[in-house]
Amino acid sequence: MLIMDRFVVAAALLALTSLSFGSAFVAPRTVGRSYIILNSEDPMAAYDRAMRGGAASSPAPTTQPEAPPTTTPTAGVDASGTAVEAISMLDARQQVNVNAIAAAIPDLASKPDLSWTGETIAGCTATLDARDAPGPANIAWLASLHIAGKESSLTIFNGPLNDVPHLLSRVSVVNEKYLEFVLDFRPRAYGAYEMKDAQGNYPGPEELGRQAFAYSGARSDYFNKFVTNEVMAFLESTKASLEGVVENNGATSEEEALTKGPNKLSLRVPLTPGNAAAIAAARENAASYWLKWATDDQHGHKPGAPINTQYVYDSKYKINAYGALLPFYQDIYGPEDGAKLTAAISGPLDEAYVGGGS
Repeated sequence: MLIMDRFVVAAALLALTSLSFGSAFVAPRTVGRSYIILNSEDPMAAYDRAMRGGAASSPAPTTQPEAPPTTTPTAGVDASGTAVEAISMLDARQQVNVNAIAAAIPDLASKPDLSWTGETIAGCTATLDARDAPGPANIAWLASLHIAGKESSLTIFNGPLNDVPHLLSRVSVVNEKYLEFVLDFRPRAYGAYEMKDAQGNYPGPEELGRQAFAYSGARSDYFNKFVTNEVMAFLESTKASLEGVVENNGATSEEEALTKGPNKLSLRVPLTPGNAAAIAAARENAASYWLKWATDDQHGHKPGAPINTQYVYDSKYKINAYGALLPFYQDIYGPEDGAKLTAAISGPLDEAYVGGGS
C-alpha cells in the first residue's frame, strides 16, 4: 500500500536519529527526556486497515470514563437548537474559516483521494475536506470534518519550516443535549508540559538535569510567541461566554498528555443556540490566530538542523496524536467507524514535511 510504503521510508529516517523501533513498529511516546516504544497493540495496523476500508481486528479499547459534572446544566434543547441545526451552523461557519485560510495560503490544495463526499459514520452522513500545501506554504495536513448532527472539527498539522502550533478545533454532540468543545494550540517542541505539578511548577535541573533548560526554553518560546497573555485572555473569555460549563481538561491517555497543549480547552455545555454561537465565534478567533502565526515569516526556522529536528519531532508527534485520537473515536463511533475516522482525520502519518498523500 502506498501510504505504508511511505511510512517505511519515514521510519528509516527516524531510525537515523537513534530511535529504535524494535521488531514490530508501534507508536512511540515521549516520557521525560526520551522517546520509548509502547508494548501495546500496533496503532499502525488499525490505521492501515482503516485506510483500506477494513474492520479492525483488535479488541475495543477501554471506554473512557465520563467526567462527573461539577454543576448540572439545566438548559434543554429547543426548536432552534437541535443537534443537527447546531452542527450544521458550526460547519457552515467553519467553512468560512477554511476559505479564509485558503485565500491567504493559495498553495493550499484539495486532496480528493483523501477527502470524503458521501461517507457514513455511525449511520450519519460524513464529509471531509482534506488539503495540504507542501513546500514554502508549510501546511502538512488540514482536515475539515462534518458529521451530520454529531460533529464539526478542524485539524491542522504544520510542516517543519516553522514552529507555529498545530490547531485542533472540535465540537461534538453528546446525548443530544450537550456540546463538547475542544480547542487546542498544540506545541511544536517538547516542553514537559505533562510534568507540571498541582502548584503550576515544572521540574527543574535537580530532577531532569540539563534537559530541564531545553524544556524551559521550549515553553518560553510557546508562551512568548504564541499563547501569550492575549491568547490566554481569549481562552478565558471563551469559557466565560458559555453557560453551564463543565471542564474536563484531564488527559485520558499518555499519548494525549504528550500531545495536548498546556492551555487546551475541553468543555461540556448545554446544547443551546447561545452556546453554539459562542463556540462558533471562538473557533473563528482561534483560526484567525493560527492563520496570523502561519503567515508570519518571523516564526520560520533557519535552514538546516532546526528544520530536520522539527521534522523528526513532528513525525513522532503525529503518530502519538493518532494514538490519542483512536480510542476516543472508537468509544464514540465503534471500533470500525472509529478507526476509519481517526485515519481520515490524521492524514498520512509519514508526511509531516512535504505534504502529499494522493
